[in-house]
Amino acid sequence: MGTNLKTIWKNRKQIFEGITNSIIRDDFVEDVASHRIEVCDRCSLKGDKCSIPGTGPCCNACGCSLTFKTRSLSSECPHPEGPKWKAIITEEEENKLDNLKN
Repeated sequence: MGTNLKTIWKNRKQIFEGITNSIIRDDFVEDVASHRIEVCDRCSLKGDKCSIPGTGPCCNACGCSLTFKTRSLSSECPHPEGPKWKAIITEEEENKLDNLKN
């Protein structure tokens, strides 16, 4: 498995969370994503080095689609100098929320 595929596999829950939250819109998640994308828009690492082609704009630090990453509440900015925005909830808390939705 290439490096990008390993990263995608490792972060699959957060990626799925971001995809789900981009399809099933929630006002709170959209407010968080809006704030995060404003931060990303000012970052020199915003670009098109996407792990999955065609999902840009992306974070050149991790290759994630910003559309999905900014909507994943359990994700944080991977900036090498330190995160510019933090996760709001843990992956465990996200799993509990998912169980309540079902």
